[in-house]
Amino acid sequence: MPDNLLYRLRFLLPFLHWWPLVTKESLKKDFLAGLTGAIIVLPQGIAFATIAGLPPEYGLYTAMVTPIIAALFGSSRHLISGPTTAISIVVFSSISRYAEPGSPEFIQMALTLTFLAGAYQLGFGLARLGTLVNFVSHTVVVGFTAGAAILIATSQVKHVLGVEVPRGESFAHTWLDIFHQVDNINWYVLTIAAGTLLTAILVRQISPRLPHLLLALIVGALIALVVGAQQHGVALVPAIPAHLPPLSSPDFSLAAIQQLAPEAFAIALLGLIEAVSISRAIATKSHQRIDSNQEFIGQGLSNIVGSFFSSYAGSGSFTRSGVNYASGAVTPLSAIFAAVLLMAIVLLVAPLTAYIPVAAMGGVILLVAWNLIEFHQMKVLIRASRSETGILIVTFLATLFLELEFAIYIGVLLSLVIFLSRTSHPDIVTLAPDRDNPKGKLIDTETKPVPQCPQLRIVRVDMSIYFGSVNHIENKLAEISEKQGIHHILLELSGANFIDVAGAEMLVNEARSLREKGGNLYFCGMKGKVWQFMAQGGFIREIGASQFFENKPDAIAGIYKNLDKDRCQTCVTRIFRECLEPDTASKRTG
Repeated sequence: MPDNLLYRLRFLLPFLHWWPLVTKESLKKDFLAGLTGAIIVLPQGIAFATIAGLPPEYGLYTAMVTPIIAALFGSSRHLISGPTTAISIVVFSSISRYAEPGSPEFIQMALTLTFLAGAYQLGFGLARLGTLVNFVSHTVVVGFTAGAAILIATSQVKHVLGVEVPRGESFAHTWLDIFHQVDNINWYVLTIAAGTLLTAILVRQISPRLPHLLLALIVGALIALVVGAQQHGVALVPAIPAHLPPLSSPDFSLAAIQQLAPEAFAIALLGLIEAVSISRAIATKSHQRIDSNQEFIGQGLSNIVGSFFSSYAGSGSFTRSGVNYASGAVTPLSAIFAAVLLMAIVLLVAPLTAYIPVAAMGGVILLVAWNLIEFHQMKVLIRASRSETGILIVTFLATLFLELEFAIYIGVLLSLVIFLSRTSHPDIVTLAPDRDNPKGKLIDTETKPVPQCPQLRIVRVDMSIYFGSVNHIENKLAEISEKQGIHHILLELSGANFIDVAGAEMLVNEARSLREKGGNLYFCGMKGKVWQFMAQGGFIREIGASQFFENKPDAIAGIYKNLDKDRCQTCVTRIFRECLEPDTASKRTG
């Protein structure tokens, strides 16, 4: 097969990349990993659908459809897609303002939201915007996830206590309503929820490999049976239909698209962050290279296809992906096995879900919410950086008190502002020869106060020169020229990875200004790409090619010729070799 045709086939059918890895042994490992994943996702799917305001079966439908498409068209061999807590709560907050949760209208809007989110993700992937997720810092994700966990727990407190709280209440109003309802707590409901929660914690402590959530739900159902749940006002989860995901259709009307497009963008962005972050984290252990653009395409297609099979927006699950890798999965077939086995399990045990109390589900969701909060990461961020702590707190509070999609945008915007603030003030280090060093190595004058030349300043810029840092660099050069009266300045640019047009024009203007004062601006250590940009833009010609040097010794030797020799003769510092041996400079440059 011609290489060009093979490349096109692998682009259209990316599973051809890993298909050669499939063997009899890998099939066995993938099947066992898939069975484990199917058991784990059964209670999770029901819980996540409840969080999203959808009937329980929709969480299972999502876990049946999206993993298959994401596995076939994504790039990670271990990522398991499906319903997630963070996206579930964003779906709920996005649609609950327009429709009653669980209603046909709500379900229709959820399907439309899923299709639009998938379309965004697919568009990002085809446009090769895989680096987009790099603009969302991990701190934003940690803060958002912690806030979402608190919101999830808040939404379940009424189910755990058995009190009435109006739907659609804000975070603060919900807790205010709960406070006023303390005297109305249903102790039977609380007993079932507490028993379920404690069982899940104990089982996980005893053996992390056991399906602790599933076992906890079984214990919760048994407690409800023993205490006579239905006689004491304990609600039960509606029975899940014992059939495969039915066909569905999003609403493609212009009004629906305009209404849900902003929320869909937030869900698309959050889903991509989750999927790429999780796949990269596991790839560091499995030594696999992740293609972010292909992952975008896989997630986008999984949501688009899912919207036609009664699935709501999904993404990569850290829990299920981690278990999949730990269970020995070799190829993405493990995700496909998990989805198919879940279908079989649902067809067999779906009627039994009618015995699960809503309180037991609430207890399980409380544990899921608690596990979302990355306490260790939060401690590290708080200790390490004030600015990162600020991003964490703002994103966390915005998640609690604002619309969730805005919380993501605020976190991203704040991250970019702080990044630009940092890069707009690059370190500008003044260098001078160290007399105690036999080779006269240039050192930072702030770390060791060494004498400096009264006519020449050597300055190292430890960051790129772009529109954001132009003003800071300009002020530093002006301080040297105007306040210190030094008009010969050598810029050491080994730390500058790029210079943009604004930065180059600033350097041209500074060189022109210094020439008018009898000095000049010189350059050394410039990287190849930076030199190429400066040359192609004509900036080197404007400044003067003779002002550019490959290294510092050549630069100092060349600049020495332009210094005021009368001042050199009366100078007492004489820090350069050229100052002590004047003939050397003429021999080296003549």
